[in-house]
This record gives sequence, structure tokens and C-alpha cells, in this order.
Amino acid sequence: MLNMKNDYISWIVITGLILLLLEVSFFNEGLIFSLLASGAMIYFGRSLMPRKSGKLLFWAGLFFLLSSVFSMMTFRFFLLAVLVYLAYQYIQSKKKPEIITPVLQEPEKANGKEMLIEKPPLFKNRFFGHQETPSYVYDWDDVNIQAGIGDSVIDLSLTVLPKGETVIFIRNLIGNVKVYVPYDLEVTLRHSSVVGSAEIFEHQEARVLNQSLFIQTPGYEQASQKVKIFTSMVAGNIEVKRI
Repeated sequence: MLNMKNDYISWIVITGLILLLLEVSFFNEGLIFSLLASGAMIYFGRSLMPRKSGKLLFWAGLFFLLSSVFSMMTFRFFLLAVLVYLAYQYIQSKKKPEIITPVLQEPEKANGKEMLIEKPPLFKNRFFGHQETPSYVYDWDDVNIQAGIGDSVIDLSLTVLPKGETVIFIRNLIGNVKVYVPYDLEVTLRHSSVVGSAEIFEHQEARVLNQSLFIQTPGYEQASQKVKIFTSMVAGNIEVKRI
């Protein structure tokens, strides 16, 4: 049953990707532009809030985005596939109702299995929204996220970084990334953007057009405590400052 479920989901995903490619290539060539334009309206509208023009731009962008998604042939296919799957599961549950029997057993002694520790991440993958580190002292954990539309702010002055190399990896569609680092911390940055700007300490790029930047502080290689930053975005600004 589990294999059937996994196979069904795999086929749905593969078929959906094929339909999306066909839709963008032949039936709805302006879809990508519509999604990007709607995303830009939402981002800039949110940045202009609470002004009236910002609210108007935000809600207009959200309306156009939802209209574009709901009109997609691929979205209708996924919706139909989910309904078919739910109907199938309902029919199967009526034919073979699940019987839950409690199982009582003695607690097992330690069997030598490796204990795993799961920690909540500082940042989560989000398509919309602003994320930032807490405004109080917090425990550090390396950052590796994919974001859609929104800003990310990381303040390294309120945490204790481990010895060695700390990694920050952010892939963003539209939005700004700001990283504040202490004065005694060495930094290396690899940044790529289609359009935007960059301000890394004293180095400033007022206009970044389809560029990749690599900037490193002089004592990075010899430092016992350092941070490596990777950022990539379609549109947005990168800012790294001492604090």
C-alpha cells in the first residue's frame, strides 16, 4: 500500500512537471512574466506599507498572483489528482476499515542504537515573509534556506559562534539579505544576483546586473573563527555590515 502511494505521488509530480513545461512553452507563454510581475508587486507593496499606495500594490499583486495560479492547467491537474486520491482512500477505508489494537510491551533496554538530536532551525523555507534572528541572545545554528519573496536579517553579534567555519546559505527569489557581523569576525562572501545592489563593508556596488561577487577579508584563511556567506537571488540587495 505504501509503495502504491509513493508511486502515485511520483507519477503525479512527473506528470505535473511535464504539464507545467508544456503550458509555459506552448499554451501560456506569459505565465512566468505574470508570476514575476505579481511577486514584484507584492514585495514592493509590502515595503511601502502602511502607506495606501503600498497596500493597494500589495493586494493587487496578491490578486494577480492567485488569478495566475488558479488559471494554470497544472494547478487544475494537481487539484484533480488530490481529489481522486482522497476519493480512492475513502473507498478503500470503507472496504477495509482500519482496526487499531493497543499493544502493550515492556520498556526496552538500551540496545546500542545511535541517539539522534533534532534542533529547530533559526530560519525556515518560506515563499512569503520576513525572517530575522531574535533580538536577544540565542544559540547559533548554520543557516541553509530557500526563500521566495521577503527579507532575511541575521545578526551575529547576539550569539556565540563555534570555532572554525560558520556557514550561511540563502537562496532568494525577490528580497533583501542583511548580515551584521562583529568587528573581530573574518568573512567571505559569494553572491550572485540578476538585478540589485551590494554593500559589503566598505565595498559598494550600486547596480548588480547578472553578476557574481566574491569578497573576503584579509585574515580569513588564518582565522580560528570565521563565517562563510553564500547568497543568490533574482532581484534584491545584499548588505553585510560590522556591528
